Amino acid sequence: MRKLIVIAGATAVGKTALCTELAAYFDTEVISADSRQFYKEMSIGTAKPTLEEMTFVSENNTPKTIKHHFIDSHSIQNPLSAGQFEKEALALIDNLFKTRNKKNDILILTGGSGLFIQAICDGFDEIPPISTAFREKLNQELEQKGLQSLVAELQEKDPEYAAEADLNNPQRVIRALEIIRSTGSNYSEFRKLNKKNREKSKQEREEKLGFETIKIILDRPREELYQRINQRVLTMIKNGLVEEVKGLQQYAHFSPLKTVGYQEIFELLDKQNEEKINLETAISNIQQNTRRFAKRQLTWFRKDTAYTWFDVSKPNYKKEIIAFIENLIN
Repeated sequence: MRKLIVIAGATAVGKTALCTELAAYFDTEVISADSRQFYKEMSIGTAKPTLEEMTFVSENNTPKTIKHHFIDSHSIQNPLSAGQFEKEALALIDNLFKTRNKKNDILILTGGSGLFIQAICDGFDEIPPISTAFREKLNQELEQKGLQSLVAELQEKDPEYAAEADLNNPQRVIRALEIIRSTGSNYSEFRKLNKKNREKSKQEREEKLGFETIKIILDRPREELYQRINQRVLTMIKNGLVEEVKGLQQYAHFSPLKTVGYQEIFELLDKQNEEKINLETAISNIQQNTRRFAKRQLTWFRKDTAYTWFDVSKPNYKKEIIAFIENLIN
């Protein structure tokens, strides 16, 4: 059966470089499941792969540019939900397998957005119908009291989900709270129940979709990962992050921009902000918030026992991953 190789992991762990090399080795293409790299307007702050990073150079110096899908595919003015991504990405995967027409073919899915990867591999949780009144009320509270008020409620009522959720994303926070308020039960409990149902139907889903998934997590020692994150943020600033965000100020209220790296610069640029911060503080805030985000990403992935973990700080990790994949596809 055809295989979808999932390469996941925290931000800055080294997914892009590995996927480019794997795609060259297996003669395949890469599908991005990074929920911010979809957007044309967001490049520097999302660490979007450059043409150079998407090009593999062989030992005899022959370059090969690897096709990456869902990079610059959408606009922030038309945000892509995880549900929409599931439909679009599955249609793309089906088309790629058909047009490539290779026996035992593989494709690579990569990113750090656990929800978007789950959408492809497992589908979505079944949640009971909820009155739109709950969402309308929460959106009013978001406008009147701000996101932190809703985050505090989520942390109090469902600390388990709050520990792994992207708390900078108002859509995720509101989704969890509308379930909590309407049902009286924790969102995390619904997810546990649906996980059992997904495990039962996994084989049926794979047969329906026509491919199996092989899940791989890239990991590094925490201090090494944090150093890479800190350096990446400095590189973003050097490459023009502040200028990129300046050009997006009129869209600051759009949901794709309510994310680490952009919110901190919006705060820096906000002339009406009473607690005015300088660039040094903004950089420090981005680094700290990105480290926290990486921690939540790893918490999410650890709950999925289907992943096989590889320490990419080891010298032979690429050979180990290639051997692992070849063993499963042959």
